[in-house]
Amino acid sequence: MARLRRTPPHDLDPAAGELYEKITTGPRGRFMVDPAGGLTGPFNAMLLSPAVGDPLQELGAAVRYRSSLGDRARELAILVVAAHQDSAFEQAAHEQIARGLGFTDEQLRALRDGAPLSLPDAGEAAVLAVTRALVTKGDLDDDEYALLGERELFELTTLVGYYTTLALQLRVFRV
Repeated sequence: MARLRRTPPHDLDPAAGELYEKITTGPRGRFMVDPAGGLTGPFNAMLLSPAVGDPLQELGAAVRYRSSLGDRARELAILVVAAHQDSAFEQAAHEQIARGLGFTDEQLRALRDGAPLSLPDAGEAAVLAVTRALVTKGDLDDDEYALLGERELFELTTLVGYYTTLALQLRVFRV
């Protein structure tokens, strides 16, 4: 059962209202709004502290919409984090996106289960290997470090940290 009440926009204080507008009019659109107008997923908790929630959602927008990681590589990494963190919300939301990017049910199952997955694209295979190392070991050996460029590594480690944070918040607030 959810621990955090979804607050309709008319009940928000001005700072939370500004953040609500930023989230719902941004690239995520109204995807994260329930029928009563409350935010779903991790965004509802961000309204508790707009001073922290706004930079957090901005980081998420940068990771999702402004990084050099391709769409498939990004969703692949998010799904590895979601599976490792056992985050049903992240899993469901991002499996839907991944399907739209051409991931098969078999590939999604392998990501969910942490099973071996052979990917024909070398860049995606590298992202998979590096992300799995990051979530299981919290570090990379020299061979894993060499699989991606430093910019990609920076963006990927940021993505892993961001989605790990969301998974923790989703779990604590029982979203």
